[in-house]
Amino acid sequence: MDTALWVVAGGLATAYLIGGLTFLLMPKERYRALAGASGHWVDDFSDGQMKVMGTIKVTGALGLVLPALVGVAPVLVPLAATGLMLYMAGAGTTRFRRSEWTFLVGDLGFLLLFAFVAWGRFVAQPLA
Repeated sequence: MDTALWVVAGGLATAYLIGGLTFLLMPKERYRALAGASGHWVDDFSDGQMKVMGTIKVTGALGLVLPALVGVAPVLVPLAATGLMLYMAGAGTTRFRRSEWTFLVGDLGFLLLFAFVAWGRFVAQPLA
């Protein structure tokens, strides 16, 4: 179980670190152009809001692995997973509001993966 939790947390951390850095470093228009059909949601948000979302994603990604790796405050790992669950609930709400049903499935998949990490680190295999 510990290995599965590390693999899932590591994969999510990598994806969200890349995604967050993309939000932070790339202008909104460029992101929309690269994302294609799945990127029209950015029209609902300002540049500042995109930077805040990028910061949340980077902070959450680091929180999924760094506390456990360095052995300092490992309780932050499930808390980061819980925070990113809330973030994905917001993303799902945006997809629902925009009737983007296909993309909503992906957002819910990420939400479930974060729930798995949170449950695993709170209950099944807590870090020391």
